[in-house]
Amino acid sequence: MIAFRKMNGLGNDFVVVDARHHAVDISADTIRALGDRENGVGFDQFILIEPAAEPADATMRIFNPDGGEVGACGNAARCVAALLLDERAMPEVLIASAGGPMRGWREADGRIAIDMGEPRFAGPAIPLASEAGDSWCVRFPEPELASYGAAACVNVGNPHAVFFVPDVGVVPLTDIGPKFENHRFFPERANISFVTVHGPDRVEARVWERGAGATLACGTAACAIVSVGHRAGILGERVEVVLPGGPLAIALTAGRIVMVGPYMLDWTGAITRDGFVRDPLPTSV
Repeated sequence: MIAFRKMNGLGNDFVVVDARHHAVDISADTIRALGDRENGVGFDQFILIEPAAEPADATMRIFNPDGGEVGACGNAARCVAALLLDERAMPEVLIASAGGPMRGWREADGRIAIDMGEPRFAGPAIPLASEAGDSWCVRFPEPELASYGAAACVNVGNPHAVFFVPDVGVVPLTDIGPKFENHRFFPERANISFVTVHGPDRVEARVWERGAGATLACGTAACAIVSVGHRAGILGERVEVVLPGGPLAIALTAGRIVMVGPYMLDWTGAITRDGFVRDPLPTSV
């Protein structure tokens, strides 16, 4: 059996497996089966905590429910940082990931802060297809997509496209989200956010996550929203991003993005040959 924790950050939920001491080899088929919310555990991302080279304390690998591996997940980073901070008498931890290193620490109120690094706006770094042009602001030729205006694009460990709209509540997210996610302008697909600005320090957002669909919260999307909004002169350096699952505090400091938000341990279980069982044994990180 492979022990796991079921955790969430603002309802964005994860299966977290500690593979630092015993290597875990899990197939994309198994991840897809476990991600099924009717017949499996159900999650937005599957997380492996693995050993890391110094100075990092651990490596975080992230898999979407479709079995594909991605580079970054802000809400999951808070969960992993919380586990590592609870394990060690250290003021902060460093998490390695495919999207870049992330530094985490606990705020006085118990929330977890993650330094998500610097946003990348260059087309090849996002990445954007060459036919999308050489600007980080992209317009789509299809009339149905063009009606949402320009997408402000950025990489914050994974690719994001952000649309500022008058009312996020009327956006048909499950219909239009996949069309943008899989557009030919995004060779690695993209996370799609629709945002309504209520002021320079507060926005409301809904997110269609690449490979996961509509989620209650997306940490990297919140970082992307503030990064592009500040670059466009719409938002300030400290912004509350209100997602369906709750708010995240995002700050831009010396060009870097710091995200602050809550985390929760929901329950523990184990992956078995036949699926999974709930709470079979105590777990430790």
